[in-house]
Amino acid sequence: MTYQDIYAAWKSDPEAFWMQAAGEIDWFRAPTKALFDDRAPFYEWFSDGLVNACWNAVDRHVEAGRGEQLAIIHDSPITHSYRGITYRELQARVASLAGALRARGVEKGDRVIIYMPMVPEALEAMLACSRLGAIHSVVFGGFAAPELAVRIDDCAPRAIIAASCGLEPGRVVHYKPLLDAAIDAAAHKPDFCVIFQREQEVAKLIEGRDFAWHTFQYGVEPAECVPVEGNHPHYVLYTSGTTGQPKGVVRHTGGHLVALNWSMKNIYGIDAGEVFWAASDVGWVVGHSYICYGPLLRGATTIVFEGKPVGTPDPGIFGRIIQNHRVKTFFTAPTAIRAVKREDPDCEYIRDYSLKSLKAVFLAGERADPDTVQWVEGHLKVPVIDHWWQTETGWPIAANPFGIETLPVKHGSPSVPMPGYDVQVLDEAGHPLPRGTLGAVAIRLPLPPGTLPTLWNADERFRRAYLTTFPGYYETGDAGMLDEDGYLYIMARTDDVINVAGHRLSTGAMEEVLSAHPAVAECAVIGVADSLKGQTPLGLLVLKKGMEDQAGQVRKDVVRLVRERIGPVAAFKEAIVVDRLPKTRSGKILRATMVRIAGGEDFKMPATIEDPAVLDEIRQALQAVGHPQP
Repeated sequence: MTYQDIYAAWKSDPEAFWMQAAGEIDWFRAPTKALFDDRAPFYEWFSDGLVNACWNAVDRHVEAGRGEQLAIIHDSPITHSYRGITYRELQARVASLAGALRARGVEKGDRVIIYMPMVPEALEAMLACSRLGAIHSVVFGGFAAPELAVRIDDCAPRAIIAASCGLEPGRVVHYKPLLDAAIDAAAHKPDFCVIFQREQEVAKLIEGRDFAWHTFQYGVEPAECVPVEGNHPHYVLYTSGTTGQPKGVVRHTGGHLVALNWSMKNIYGIDAGEVFWAASDVGWVVGHSYICYGPLLRGATTIVFEGKPVGTPDPGIFGRIIQNHRVKTFFTAPTAIRAVKREDPDCEYIRDYSLKSLKAVFLAGERADPDTVQWVEGHLKVPVIDHWWQTETGWPIAANPFGIETLPVKHGSPSVPMPGYDVQVLDEAGHPLPRGTLGAVAIRLPLPPGTLPTLWNADERFRRAYLTTFPGYYETGDAGMLDEDGYLYIMARTDDVINVAGHRLSTGAMEEVLSAHPAVAECAVIGVADSLKGQTPLGLLVLKKGMEDQAGQVRKDVVRLVRERIGPVAAFKEAIVVDRLPKTRSGKILRATMVRIAGGEDFKMPATIEDPAVLDEIRQALQAVGHPQP
């Protein structure tokens, strides 16, 4: 069947389509129907089925006779180490950890925060929670203590599983002090913590609260898989950059398994026994969907990579891993490709390796600019597929369905909507726009299986954030258009979220940090174009009177504060001091206009601007620090 056949089959009978897809995973009790809409717009999928994610990702492959196949390959050029874990070994390790968690009181419905680097034990922790029906919430390893504390208070975990440290090229990231500070700051206290001690740093454990990973598991009975309802929350994942009131995306178990299993075959072209590599982190949604659960559900081998695209040790690292582990499908972010391109423009390092196993490269996390896509196409001679999705959706909204057929590539487009997604481009009143017209990208409800049914403990916020602007639709927050062939183009964000190296970060969260400085009267953070990261944040500060002579120190202070309170992932390295910010007469800061000035773009003078002269002042200040970039 072609893509058009499959998409039409879904559209004509979504219930039958998803029930057929549900038959591809194992159920303890099969669901009687796919969609449950009695609580619309809080739609649910496969709610009356009983299922277990760990069984489907691990145990069923052992039962099928593939226990000796590699499930996980850990490749760490930082530690110069490699190891493989078979499905049989993974089953034993996960059952042991789950048994130890159960012995300490963790059970179905309890939350467990996981704060780990890119090691197999991170996946084992996720799977152990899934085995028990506990709800895991993975927080990016090394995230700042205040951010971790907010997440502790929001999801109220019974336990936290962490590592002693993470590793970056040339340095050790000390996780345990961050964890201790977060627990001290949080109102909620976990019952206990499990610490995976790495040889690069052995953390000090707090007696009575902290347990070492290995001794924690001594003498316990392995745990069996606990059946959970199809609508049982599988995990909570907090969107990047949130402060104050966090936004925890909920993923229900049944729909998550069905959608990921379908996508691995039909989008990524992966079958059991093949090797899939998503070069991301378990702290992001890609790590959940396509490092841990997706490949393992399919019975594939997944790679856990602890390294960087350049510098560990050189721009040929991607080629080395693809060759040595016979990777079929490779998934990374455009920013990683741009880093390699900057260091090795002629792709000389990768020429040292045989890439004959590689059949496709997938790019996501930000818009893949045509130059980057064409550079990869020219050097690797395989399909390079830009695709688009969000933390909220959990799997691709639009893609070129490599596992079905490779459609003609249109550079700048993530191709076409996947089954389950009725993508529309709307005007401000919510009316569909003609093809080729820029507007707000929205998805007609219900969203497909595997997408968020709500936010953690925040149904009304979910409704307000995603469902009220366009009644009957999910608001993606992106602007774009559909062309005459049905290809989607994503052009920009429609809110204040910026995309730094594939990570969506809130400028509002950064502004909270800047405005807390005692010398800052008001501020704005904008995303400016960056040739490597896509965007980087830039702070504009208006100082309190009498503080002008401290401008240099304030600029240093706010960079440090953002790093401490939000984390290095924000890539906040630059702030400038200005006399005033451009505003409307109602007091709204004209951030979008400043973004256009910083990018050297033409802009229309806003009709409601309070004082047009301030824009010239902003232009001069930005030019003084090199914006727009030459």
